[in-house]
Amino acid sequence: MSHRALAAIIAAALSASIPLPLHAVELNPKAIAIKLPGTIKWRDPTGAAPINQAVLHGDPTKPGLYVVMNRFKPNTFSRPHFHPNDRFITVVKGTWYVGTGNKWDKDATVAVKEGGFVTHFAREVHYDGAKEGPATLTRVEELK
Repeated sequence: MSHRALAAIIAAALSASIPLPLHAVELNPKAIAIKLPGTIKWRDPTGAAPINQAVLHGDPTKPGLYVVMNRFKPNTFSRPHFHPNDRFITVVKGTWYVGTGNKWDKDATVAVKEGGFVTHFAREVHYDGAKEGPATLTRVEELK
């Protein structure tokens, strides 16, 4: 049996074992909300900003829980700063670098790879960003 024939048999077997919906599924919008990548509204739709942000839930300017997604272009870092509340960050894509202290030093950062989780504790000085490649992350915070 040729490799091509064997590949066709394996592909057919795999596709037969994957259940596919027979009709379009409509979800109850009171139960779930989905934002697909093409529907997310970025603050800078051109993508030219070094750090771009999209609000996924809530309002980061008002008290309450909010969720944003940030995209860092390569070689883009914040300067040392702090926040009044804890922030919870998940790296969605790429590698994000974090450092602590009042002195900014890109070489004194720790790499957080895709899938990693970081907590920025309230009122503690830190800085962060992307080095050689872009990084995308989600951030959750509750403003008081």
